[in-house]
Amino acid sequence: MLDPNLVDIVNATVYRGEKKVFDEFSLSIRNKQSTAIIGPNGAGKSTLLKLLSREIYPVSKENSFVKILGMELPTLWDLRKKIGLVSADLQSGFVSEVSGLGVVISGLHNSIGLFHHQVISDSELKCGEEILEYLGIKNLANRRYREMSTGQQRLCLLGRALIHNPDHMILDEPTNGLDLRATYQYLGIVRELLHQGKTILLATHHIHEIPPEIERLIFIRDGKIVADGDKIQLLTDSLISQLFDTPLKVTTSNGFYQVLPV
Repeated sequence: MLDPNLVDIVNATVYRGEKKVFDEFSLSIRNKQSTAIIGPNGAGKSTLLKLLSREIYPVSKENSFVKILGMELPTLWDLRKKIGLVSADLQSGFVSEVSGLGVVISGLHNSIGLFHHQVISDSELKCGEEILEYLGIKNLANRRYREMSTGQQRLCLLGRALIHNPDHMILDEPTNGLDLRATYQYLGIVRELLHQGKTILLATHHIHEIPPEIERLIFIRDGKIVADGDKIQLLTDSLISQLFDTPLKVTTSNGFYQVLPV
């Protein structure tokens, strides 16, 4: 039996507040098909990821559905065990006093921190410590979240997403706010996860965030898919200029792409 698609969206209408972001929106992404979703601010990228993480829901109507790994109504627990999530909203809303180790372990409890009523087992502590070591941030184990840099927080949240060892990762603007060193450190870890066989679904407006290993791109603008295909075919001067409505030139080096003004 074939694995179900990672994503199946059919005729979805989605609102954020009173604003209609998607109208009759459809998209399919195969299992193990890492994909980057590219578009300007306000295009609908984050809304799409919130739809997949079940933070928001489509309008209920006939002949319309959103399936994740073949499940139309998965529980949040089912999703968290199979899909790791890192987003700017999660980062900004996290409990400020929790330690780096606590950030990672909180992924086992589906919480945005650790609280007095939660019982942490020795095995959970060991698992969290192993994740910190894997990410090269053991020095953050006892540091408070509020005392960390943006990049350090993002790495701890990546550890939180990885603690279930999910097969799939959703990354929303993964290097937003990071300096160059932190950006490429983070992208190096993402590339390693791709080589391990994890499926990465990445949403960004920064072309340099797209790892060389990701080949499928989806261009979104004004809540609509305007292009969908192979990276080499889509990352051209004309298509990128159209997507961002400004004259741009695309360059490439060692599998990474960059965009410059004309």
